[in-house]
Amino acid sequence: METLAVDLGERSYNIHIGTGLLKQAGALVSPVLAQKRAIIVTDAHVAPHYLSSLEASLSGAGIACASITLPAGEQTKNFAHLEQLLDDVLGRRIERGTSLIALGGGVIGDLTGFAAAIALRGIPFIQIPTTLLSQVDSSVGGKTGINTRHGKNLVGAFYQPRLVLADIDTLDTLPRRELLAGYAEVVKYGLIRDAAFYDWCEANGTQLVDGDKDARVHAVRESCAAKAAVVAKDERESGERALLNFGHTFGHALESETGFSDTLLHGEAVALGMLMAFDLSARIGLCPGQDAVRVRKHFEAVGLPHDPRQIAGVTWNADTLISHMALDKKVRDGKLTFILCRGIGEAFVTQDVKIDDVRGLMSQALAA
Repeated sequence: METLAVDLGERSYNIHIGTGLLKQAGALVSPVLAQKRAIIVTDAHVAPHYLSSLEASLSGAGIACASITLPAGEQTKNFAHLEQLLDDVLGRRIERGTSLIALGGGVIGDLTGFAAAIALRGIPFIQIPTTLLSQVDSSVGGKTGINTRHGKNLVGAFYQPRLVLADIDTLDTLPRRELLAGYAEVVKYGLIRDAAFYDWCEANGTQLVDGDKDARVHAVRESCAAKAAVVAKDERESGERALLNFGHTFGHALESETGFSDTLLHGEAVALGMLMAFDLSARIGLCPGQDAVRVRKHFEAVGLPHDPRQIAGVTWNADTLISHMALDKKVRDGKLTFILCRGIGEAFVTQDVKIDDVRGLMSQALAA
């Protein structure tokens, strides 16, 4: 097991990374529990694989636990399921020392974290992410929330977990498509600020997706270390943390247009969004065109979407996607915020982008 710290003063916590950690969960979470009672929140896909193992480990450590299983999928991250979860949690007569444990991917982590933030005005929660995307991104940093018809993650709170437990073994049951979606977030860390890590991704990405445990541990460790360093400097995304949204301004618009459905997974949307950000950077003279080509070739090689026209059954429209972007949380004074690149590993935040350039890029990218 390797341990990283997220340094946030009294809200600091550890990230444990390794194999076989689910069986040790009771011993690992005990020190951060306010009382020996927890409610596990999971989904219908994860529960058959890992719920009983977690329950046994917690019980073995003297922790009283119950569980709540929600439907799987991005469409669970909404007001209706938040209300259902809160009603179930409150119906169990919880106290402020009762912890919620999120066992699942980003949807379960975001939803559980938000429920913890508002139940009894704040109860502790723990993240046990079971997807690559949630292990390298959404479980770390305290962003919690739900989607609305207006856009993704527009209702939520910054609320840090007490612990993150990333068991690499849980990735063994993940469908390849989900692994690839998570891998997009791994590559992101290299693209925004670490060209050497991107080189590593090019050399090892295929092995990681194919099941190499050492590659997976390395990717999760490096990604979490990068995110922890950024979050420690900018917890509430007033500056540098916005870099972590590389690809998301475009990606969230694509997700909105597909109804946050399995038509386009979050990581797939981010992959397409990162390519659009590189293409836009090259289009307006910020970035060498060969860097955009290099990233596209890597995504194609590992099996990530690299062209929005690959997404079956969707008719894209540039103006509609731009209207989705206008609801992005990073909009300031009515101006869209973009994370663009001067090259691989050299991302930066800017509002100095002409909408006509964005429209031209997207019209070209979406043309039949």
